[in-house]
Amino acid sequence: MDSQNLRAFLAVAESGSFSAAALALHLTQPAVSKRIATLEAQLDCKLFDRISRQITLTEAGQTLLTRARAILNAIDDTRKALGNLSDKVSGSLTMATSHHIGLHRLPAVLKTYSKRYPDVRLDIRFIDSEQAYTALSQGEIELGIITLPPDNQPPVIARPLWLDPLAFVVAPEHPLTQQSRIQLKDLGRFQAIFPDNRTFTHHIVKELFDQAGLTLDISMSTNYLETIKMMVSIGLAWSVLPETMLDETIVRLPVKGADLARTLGVIHHSERTLSNAGRAMLALLEELEQP
Repeated sequence: MDSQNLRAFLAVAESGSFSAAALALHLTQPAVSKRIATLEAQLDCKLFDRISRQITLTEAGQTLLTRARAILNAIDDTRKALGNLSDKVSGSLTMATSHHIGLHRLPAVLKTYSKRYPDVRLDIRFIDSEQAYTALSQGEIELGIITLPPDNQPPVIARPLWLDPLAFVVAPEHPLTQQSRIQLKDLGRFQAIFPDNRTFTHHIVKELFDQAGLTLDISMSTNYLETIKMMVSIGLAWSVLPETMLDETIVRLPVKGADLARTLGVIHHSERTLSNAGRAMLALLEELEQP
């Protein structure tokens, strides 16, 4: 089996679209269709059902999906292992990070890295931390710089880098700013805006309310922290945001017994070979972490 045909298969399977797969692979749609047809001929089975405009995996396609990822990961690992025989730091480094971390934590890291290793092509995907965690688990990226999950599990290795304190925030004119003492139950009387319930940040806050036997009144949800900040600043809801985002447009609430923080860090897969470029990034992050 040709690895390029397997990559085309994965692209179609994951996007559910031949046109989207062609765009992701920088190919024409007929070229992607030809690669799938070749793979189906080699395997002597149908991999996709094409009903109207819907693309779904057949039973054979479902069986191939996990194996195709494993095959391509093994090829990539072999390429990295051979490349690591040289001390040269070059090639491509595919990594993912959240928009917030990319904006507030990574500029200095990326600037130093690109100057130190000009032969490395950085392929950075800006996605939610939870999506990055899944992508790394499936071998789609080499490194993730994300909000770390509260209960990380092998084979993912998580290294903490920064403690990110969180603050309860409202608009300057919000009724809660008139109270001298604020408790969690006071927050429960007002509407909140939060990232969706699949995010690590949501879990951190919800666990705090669950332990107190309280319910969050979440009226709106978005994973973009800058959007949450805007909605809070115009008085539509309260929320929890990183302290690095505090400014004159929002007010921090001193909530009794509710000190919150999340941990930001880097993840990689223990069963996959790190490239020289990936090792260099880990070393730089460790270096810049030092006081």
